[in-house]
Amino acid sequence: MNPSRRMLLNAFSMNCVSHIHHGLWRRAESKQTEYTSLHTWVELAKLLEKGCIDALFLADVIGLYDAFQGDADASIREAMQVPVNDPAMLISAMAHATEHLGFAYTSSVLQAHPFTFARQISTLDHLTNGRIAWNVVTSYLPNAGTNLGFGGLPAHDERYARADEYLEVAYKLWEGSWEDDAVVRNDDYYADPTKVHAINHEGPHYQVAGPHLSEPSLQRTPLLFQAGSSERGREFAAKHAECVFMMTSRKSLRSPASVVENIRTRAKRLGRDPHSMRFFQALSPVVGGTEAEAKAKEREYREQLSTDAGLAHLSGSAGVDLSTIDPDRPLEELDSQSVRGFVKGLIESAPKGTRTFRDLVRAQMSGQFLVGTPEQVADTLQDWHAAGVDGFNLVYTVTPGSFEDFVEGVVPVLQKRGCVQREYTPGPLRQKLFGQARLPSSHPGASYRR
Repeated sequence: MNPSRRMLLNAFSMNCVSHIHHGLWRRAESKQTEYTSLHTWVELAKLLEKGCIDALFLADVIGLYDAFQGDADASIREAMQVPVNDPAMLISAMAHATEHLGFAYTSSVLQAHPFTFARQISTLDHLTNGRIAWNVVTSYLPNAGTNLGFGGLPAHDERYARADEYLEVAYKLWEGSWEDDAVVRNDDYYADPTKVHAINHEGPHYQVAGPHLSEPSLQRTPLLFQAGSSERGREFAAKHAECVFMMTSRKSLRSPASVVENIRTRAKRLGRDPHSMRFFQALSPVVGGTEAEAKAKEREYREQLSTDAGLAHLSGSAGVDLSTIDPDRPLEELDSQSVRGFVKGLIESAPKGTRTFRDLVRAQMSGQFLVGTPEQVADTLQDWHAAGVDGFNLVYTVTPGSFEDFVEGVVPVLQKRGCVQREYTPGPLRQKLFGQARLPSSHPGASYRR
């Protein structure tokens, strides 16, 4: 199967109680409250590898969602992405229990110095035999900025400027510090010091002498994910990202102005191969043995979604305190012209049948639900794939149940149709997705090689 066009699948999760579909951790079949157990994560990794899923994608935040009602109380009560543990700490154990499953994890350019981070991720790439990806984020929660000593969150474009330099430092360490034949491992010496180089980086945010303390791993630079949607975020993705995580509509994908075509065009302008990127859409499969069973499951989920947690999440994401809007007020009574752009867009995009703002918040939380039998879900995934999406980040409603339903029900259908892999190809994660272990020559990181 051609790695450039087969359908790619990632499981999307987070090292916390409640990730996206808030309130469902209360369901008896969910193991979300067992997130502190290593056994829970190892069993999930084994399940995903059984289904030939490409990677487990781990989200993360380093701050509280505290805009709703002016504090973080709702987030804490509802376990809405707090408490949250470090995702990187899970990977070694899961990698030891699997052979092929990839691991993408989120780390902000604000939270660790690039010299330290570069060594940490090189270590993981060694321990996993090259199965590591990094989701590059710049953070958007003000509490993250105050936690890390910035006196608040740096301005949006400043964060991206810092991220550009962060990547430059990392590329110099991963790609340029150790030559390909620096490690000898003979009886006379382990490595040739004439082939290990300082980087002597001097920039506005970082001063790093080097050399990189880790010898080269199989990928050197981890596979790079990014999810920015702003103008500056798209430019950053066009320059650095190999995999882009997005939430869009199928209709917009067919437009020349779609996020996919927009970023590919920018990448080409920057000298990259525009097709050396993969685009992943977020979807939440709700699978049943029959359509009626799937719809009944969906109704239960929607009824149990936590409005307060959803409002806390949306408030933090938008930087707007949505507690000023009565959740039980009919949408018809809300003046969409008198509220900020984000809320206005939310109200005006209300799905058919939405009656109150509470209904709208719940619809927003479940907006990516993909409901049906295994065959129906597979049909929709194929339609997305044909429209230009390369793969999917599968968002759970309950874990591991959502992933079990997908692996046991949908994957066999997709395999029978020849859409997804029946077995893993050998090699590191980048090689599995792109056919080569190292960054392509058109990527800016490759320019730092000696």
